[in-house]
Amino acid sequence: MAIPLKYNLRNLCVRWRSTLATMLGIALVVGVFNLVMALYRGMHATYINTGDPRNLIVLRKGSTAESSSQIGRDEARRIKYLGGIVRNIHDQPLASAEIIVLINLARVGGGTANVLVRGIGPVGIELRPQVRVVNGRMFRPGLRECIVSQRIADRFANCRVGERFRSGKNLWTVAGIFDASRTAYESEIWLDADEARDAFNRNFYGSILIRPVDDTAAAGLTQRMLRDNLLNVKVLRETEYYERQTQSAGFYRYLAGFLAVIMSIGAAFAAMNTMYAAVGARTREIGTLRVLGFRRRDIYLCFFLESVMLALLGGLLGCVLSLPLNLLSGGTFSQTTFAEVAFQFRVTAEMHGMAMAFALVMGMLGGLLPARLAARKPVLDALRAV
Repeated sequence: MAIPLKYNLRNLCVRWRSTLATMLGIALVVGVFNLVMALYRGMHATYINTGDPRNLIVLRKGSTAESSSQIGRDEARRIKYLGGIVRNIHDQPLASAEIIVLINLARVGGGTANVLVRGIGPVGIELRPQVRVVNGRMFRPGLRECIVSQRIADRFANCRVGERFRSGKNLWTVAGIFDASRTAYESEIWLDADEARDAFNRNFYGSILIRPVDDTAAAGLTQRMLRDNLLNVKVLRETEYYERQTQSAGFYRYLAGFLAVIMSIGAAFAAMNTMYAAVGARTREIGTLRVLGFRRRDIYLCFFLESVMLALLGGLLGCVLSLPLNLLSGGTFSQTTFAEVAFQFRVTAEMHGMAMAFALVMGMLGGLLPARLAARKPVLDALRAV
């Protein structure tokens, strides 16, 4: 005969102070785990959503990112006019030679942070249909104008339409604000590529973004560039390039796991202490249960389930407390670009499932020894307990 489940629920309610303290400890572990995982999911989604599968990105062979790549102007011209590249209504090839520069800007709330400046070619925005100017207008080359993402405008000073910010000896005017549809471009400022090279003393480009006519043309273009002895480049699908950039977000996934393991050990000990205290306070109850005919394994299972229930309630509380994080905007440091990356926290059902699994493990670990102690108490000693 099993001990009724309502017996465990009643005891959790009667000892509500220790129950609440243990639940809060477990909820804290689950909350921190969800926080870091939501950050990882947000950064991962930002990179995955970036890029167009129709585009190819050309980088210097051996480089891992645009910021560390160098492509000469002669190489850029050679690539730009290769056959098999789509042309727009103005008969211009959809090939944009671009450069990435890192600058330091003042935050709205104080302090400074690194921000990515992307110099793009005349057709750069045509290659990115997910980007559109929502306020102001496109920059005009030669006038020290730029456009900034909505996230940059919200987070950094002097980045509204018509305002000006200084970078080194240059003063830039914000001509417009663009929306990048939750992609990595939301962490960037855009201006003319050749103007950026001149202003920041660069005699090279970092990458070339091109759009082939079709997949056959893409394969042909890739082979021609790789076989050209005058070029020393590698070619990737733009989506593949940004998928590789998600490795910079992987640190937060490992951090979430590390924190969860370390903190779960502490939470498991907290649950164990609570259950040991429960066993000590309910010694006579345990003796009475034995006299009533309940077996040792019934008592063991009773206390073990009580610990698991306690942990699951704490895990559920932690998941509920983490829900407001979903789609909350934030920014963090990128280990690839060394600049701030804007993102939105993503709280998913999968994360909640993992968090509840952690809570379950904590409850099981915390209940094993106290339940064993309760089950092994001699009947007479338990009944004599004051």
